[in-house]
Amino acid sequence: MTQNERLQYLRSEVGLSEQDLDILREPLAEFSFSKANRMAENVISVLAIPLGVAFNFVINGKKYFVPMATEEPSVIAAASKAAKIAGRVGGFVAEAGEPLMLGQLQITSVGDRSSEAKKKIFLNKKKLLQIANSKSRSVNAIDLQVRELDDKSQCNMGTMLILELIVDTKDAMGANVVNTMCESIAPEVEKITSGQVIIKIVSNYATKRLVKCRAVFAKHLLGNKDIVDRIMCAYAFAYSDVYRAVTHNKGIMNGIDAVAIATGQDFRAIEAGAHAYAARDGTYRSMTRWHKTKEGDLEGELEIPMAVGIVGGVTSVNPIAKTGLKILRVQSSKELAMVLAATGLAQNLAALLALASEGIQKGHMRLHARNVAVVAGAKEDQIDLVAKTISDERNVNVNRAKAVVDSLNKKNSPMTTNNDNNNNNIYTGF
Repeated sequence: MTQNERLQYLRSEVGLSEQDLDILREPLAEFSFSKANRMAENVISVLAIPLGVAFNFVINGKKYFVPMATEEPSVIAAASKAAKIAGRVGGFVAEAGEPLMLGQLQITSVGDRSSEAKKKIFLNKKKLLQIANSKSRSVNAIDLQVRELDDKSQCNMGTMLILELIVDTKDAMGANVVNTMCESIAPEVEKITSGQVIIKIVSNYATKRLVKCRAVFAKHLLGNKDIVDRIMCAYAFAYSDVYRAVTHNKGIMNGIDAVAIATGQDFRAIEAGAHAYAARDGTYRSMTRWHKTKEGDLEGELEIPMAVGIVGGVTSVNPIAKTGLKILRVQSSKELAMVLAATGLAQNLAALLALASEGIQKGHMRLHARNVAVVAGAKEDQIDLVAKTISDERNVNVNRAKAVVDSLNKKNSPMTTNNDNNNNNIYTGF
């Protein structure tokens, strides 16, 4: 399809307006320099990232078109392929916890009065929550907890109290409002405890905001008869070896980050929380869990913290992110979290399937070949031909691509043009 055909298809499927289509046709016209200049400092331009759509996703019985912003070839195709396989047996099943975030206050200088200070905090809990909630009409601080932490660094603080404000952020990611709440209660906390509050900030380790997703992938749709066993071996490697786990999990985040960027989420916070959760037992492991069902099929599960929002933040100022959310048609932050988890699980299945069968490079390099062709100087009408040539040869590198471009240019020069130039077979063997 052409770009316009793709946009018209999306319009018919998800109900985009003509204005939405205009934003997707000319994103930089909407995302102007003046708008970008208000979002960051010393802005000189805007960096564009390809925005695509993954198909075939069915999550809890609902069909989704998943926007993905990524410059890496094969990510969108891989997610779509895995979602199609999952869809044959019902798709993805997901659930998300309530959108609860923690705001942390570090209380020092309590010395041997930590137990007394802790009691005073709980005696004044109602007052502290009232102060916090005076800073927001839509987001609610619902509880607090206190724990002791012994200083093991070189700053000689001894025992610290960590007050953690539990905030229901509704459909927002919530970082800004949680930070404001923490700062608002700090003076009262110092008065109550006779201590000193130093750090007042949200925690991106959103373990009260977990999302879980699982799917079954039928063995006969995955390939040869021993593919499930091979995938299980590949998973065992990622579960047991940190060097493999890092790359394994990077593949999962290829999908999650792409959707997060396309919908205006703080993908850095999502990354940090996900990787910390992968090491929660003291060893960094695979974020996903895989097992073989009694029928011999493959079942995968993903559970990670997922702090996302559909209101506030970048989603309120970036027109492309707003349109990404419209394409998804999600109604809550919990639903968005489930989509991100399903995309991560799909991405992982696609990577494991490739690694356990033909290898990761065959499909990836076939799509990457177009980028190499552009770098080699291929013109618009040459790109696909150069890419196909070097991909078929399994020789995807710039030097080979340049040689193919030179041959094409020589064949099409005025001195060498002949009637055979329209024959696609003329370039066989390049």
